[in-house]
Amino acid sequence: MVIISTVMLMFLIITLGYLLGSVKIGGLQLGTSGVLLVALIFGHYGYEIPQIIRDFGLACFVAAVGFIAGPAFFRGFRKQALAYVVLGIVIVITGALVAVAAIKLGYTTVSLGVGILSGALTSTPGLAAAIEASKDTLASIGYGIAYPFGVVGVVLFVQLLPKLERVDIAVEVAELTREQEAAVGELTNTSQHLKVLEPTGLLPLAAALVVGLWLATPKIPLPGGASFNLGISGGPLLAGLLFGHFGQVGNISLRVPAKTLEIMRELGLILFLCGAGVGAGRGFVAIIQQQGMGLFLVGALETILPMLVGYTVARKIFKLSLLNSLGSICGGMTSTPALGALITTAQSDRVAASYAATYPVALITVVLCCQFIALFM
Repeated sequence: MVIISTVMLMFLIITLGYLLGSVKIGGLQLGTSGVLLVALIFGHYGYEIPQIIRDFGLACFVAAVGFIAGPAFFRGFRKQALAYVVLGIVIVITGALVAVAAIKLGYTTVSLGVGILSGALTSTPGLAAAIEASKDTLASIGYGIAYPFGVVGVVLFVQLLPKLERVDIAVEVAELTREQEAAVGELTNTSQHLKVLEPTGLLPLAAALVVGLWLATPKIPLPGGASFNLGISGGPLLAGLLFGHFGQVGNISLRVPAKTLEIMRELGLILFLCGAGVGAGRGFVAIIQQQGMGLFLVGALETILPMLVGYTVARKIFKLSLLNSLGSICGGMTSTPALGALITTAQSDRVAASYAATYPVALITVVLCCQFIALFM
């Protein structure tokens, strides 16, 4: 194995990932998600990236998304709260039912089964709950089997659906923009006389990250002895939503320029994908060889079926727009990379609002499901 520095490795993965992501096949391209696939390959060959890089990237990405979505989030949530709550629950419960069936039919053990479920839904808190409840590290192997397809599958889903439905993305984005601008108009006050302490916007962004990372750690109890915390993906997202929504403290502006948010969102995402991909790729082939392709297929089903059910419920029952439906699926699958892919596909950050609305519900539900399956089966 060639010895290269961590920084050089990171930029090599990013460079090759962007090159791969720029390739179009049948009108489909991976975009930023190409970084993930390249990172998986490097991880398979034993290269490593410190977790702090992944955590730093994830925190920056979700905080930037929160700032972007914040002005329209709370109004939109009030209007469609039931839809987002139901979707977060339905998507996770569908995956959990597949996991239960796989265990009952003897395709997997309980420990492996809950690990596969958490990997298929790309949920690290779910994995933690699975390990704690099952008292078995086999859950982490199941997570490793299902996680790569759990990431790539959702990314491809949100890119393929608009093409399969033959919709005009520009029209969909325009409709979503009108809805959210109406919400922003009702919620925001003029900020013409606010004092800007620092012109790039990095000051309020850093402050939001401090608050968000503080919110990330406390454990919140759930029924049945389970608990969860918001984690790095949830705490900074919530803080970003609040900062973006209120936009000021007294006469001091908390606003961040759109260009700064775009750059921090993209930088955070690629750093997260580097770290997550290298980690998921490590030992993946060996695990499949040891455990068999059957478990991989179980994980794939636990990724695909929840998305299909969630999309059907969103479109047919709640009549959500295409982009709100796909954003909700990204949130229901707790998939940060898929949100990045959806933003790229739509060429708009506005899809993040439905993700942010669905994500917390899904996060709690997946922790509960992993805990209950491990305890009661």
